[in-house]
Amino acid sequence: MKSVVVFCGSRKGERPEYLAAARELGQVLAERELTLVYGGGRVGLMGAVAEAALDAGGKVIGVIPAFMRERELALAQCTELIVVDSMHTRKARMAELGDAFIAMAGGFGTFDELFEILTWGQIGIHGKPVGLLNTAGYYTGLYQFLGQTVTEGFVHDGELAKLQMADTPTALVERLAATPVLPARWQKADLFSKT
Repeated sequence: MKSVVVFCGSRKGERPEYLAAARELGQVLAERELTLVYGGGRVGLMGAVAEAALDAGGKVIGVIPAFMRERELALAQCTELIVVDSMHTRKARMAELGDAFIAMAGGFGTFDELFEILTWGQIGIHGKPVGLLNTAGYYTGLYQFLGQTVTEGFVHDGELAKLQMADTPTALVERLAATPVLPARWQKADLFSKT
């Protein structure tokens, strides 16, 4: 594992624990020489995790759609800032660059990214580990609901078992690092084929 994609909120949330966890995660990634790949923003938890990684001497790759950069929402200090044409391209590029994925606290955008990457794993587009950073119990209810999807027969229990969860950045990064990467069953060309 050399790089970790982090999905998180463009807002800081109501609890100070969320901001503290973002800063801690950025520092943990830098200390372990893991490149942070994220959405390229300078605001909210996104900005906090990236700035913390940079402050700790880490490498940060931001991937941001052009319209967001034009609105001056990009973090110019990123080690590398990749500007793409759409939100869809952004998610695909981040998935290419990352060896693992972490979802921190966030809103609809974070959930979209999380569920898309879980779906891609389920259908074999990637075999990379995915984890939830359960700061202040943020994902406890969601994980319980996902258990219900298994009980009701919509998700295989083996798929849910692949989703790691921990309360602290260090514990989650360690779990992801210990999770074997499975071979992908499909190639990138299959994902973007227009035929």
